[in-house]
Amino acid sequence: MKYEDIVEGKFISRPNRFIAQVEIEGVETTVHVKNTGRCRELLLPGCTVYLEKAKNPERKTPYDLVAVDTPIGIINIDSQAPNVVVKEWLDRQYYDFIKPEYKYGNSRIDFYMEKGDNKFLMEVKGCTLIKDGIGYFPDAPTERGVKHLRELTAAIERGYKAMIAFVIQVEGVNEVRPNIDTHPEFGVALQEAINAGVEVLYLCSMVKPDELCITSCNKYQ
Repeated sequence: MKYEDIVEGKFISRPNRFIAQVEIEGVETTVHVKNTGRCRELLLPGCTVYLEKAKNPERKTPYDLVAVDTPIGIINIDSQAPNVVVKEWLDRQYYDFIKPEYKYGNSRIDFYMEKGDNKFLMEVKGCTLIKDGIGYFPDAPTERGVKHLRELTAAIERGYKAMIAFVIQVEGVNEVRPNIDTHPEFGVALQEAINAGVEVLYLCSMVKPDELCITSCNKYQ
């Protein structure tokens, strides 16, 4: 995926989950943050951030903060980007049918696919928390994530092939582990899913200020 109009700025502060103060060409500007996670280890005062200009000139926040420069490289923090790039990637995987936002049980699973007689369910998670070259998810407790894992686990018993795909939103990282320090229950649910036959994919990315795309896929062994 490509962003249309990217500008560079310097991060100042984040008053709440939805907005940040950023210096753009010497002017302090209130911008929208496209990630409601904590991102405390990323959004540090003075760091370089990348912002997409809003298409609506009347919007109160004229930019969306989508990426941040860090010592390990540019990290895309746009929480909407993983589903976009996964759809692009799935289109190259020769499925017969792909449906995003598939209603299943009491949830909407990110993708439903068909290939031959097989039916697939895939839930997508973006990973921006990196420690010592390893990705960790989640960066904040996610009851929704636990719910999705348990629904994927139950789907296996109903004949579906189920997958959870972690989109790693920085280059050079090829593995994601459950962040049990932050949310132990997610780690338990992930292991239960693996034991039931849910496939875990690590989708490695190319990341630029104005671009994110999946370059390779590793699988949990």
